Amino acid sequence: MSNSDIKLNFINHSNDTNNSSIVIFQQNVAESFGEIAVAWRVIQNCGRLDSHPFTYPMQFQVSAKDSYGNYTPQLTAVDGQAYEMVKDTSGDVLSIASTPASSSSEIEVRNSLQQGAIDACCFRNGKLLATKTNIAPGQKAVFQFHPRIYIGVVSQITESQIMDSAIIQTINTELNLFGISSADIIMTGGGPGPGSSPFEFNLANINTQ
Repeated sequence: MSNSDIKLNFINHSNDTNNSSIVIFQQNVAESFGEIAVAWRVIQNCGRLDSHPFTYPMQFQVSAKDSYGNYTPQLTAVDGQAYEMVKDTSGDVLSIASTPASSSSEIEVRNSLQQGAIDACCFRNGKLLATKTNIAPGQKAVFQFHPRIYIGVVSQITESQIMDSAIIQTINTELNLFGISSADIIMTGGGPGPGSSPFEFNLANINTQ
């Protein structure tokens, strides 16, 4: 699997007249599926025949937030590596742990503080991708992402917002990006009145790595 970025271009070929927003998110496959997810990208005001290019980097970053509201710098996540929040002479810092993650395909964020819960945050392309909150001292968060995105039509959702299972269950389009270097994401369907068809999202003009 290449570590290069995947170039994607969303194109609105739908008959939507409600100026719907499009949400794109991923699932942390190391956790139970479908409980919560973060709105990684929200495409707004993309009119008919408009396009919205964006990039999906293969690599993602991790950061931690302590109980004082401090965020650590983002560290590039490496499969099989563990990161731990520790207290040093400067305060709370996130560093690479001395022992690796228990699975070579996952990354771990451990709370090695004596006191105070932390939040573990994953970012892709600088945007919040996933989070696990209230990790108590001695506990850890585990993250793994497959090169798949979920996409759907939503209302009143903003980027970085945590979506609950009720919202997630309405979004059932999964696009597999494995082996792709670039592709268009074509949205079709929609339209006014009871005769409108459901929205569909399909990959087109696919280039492989």
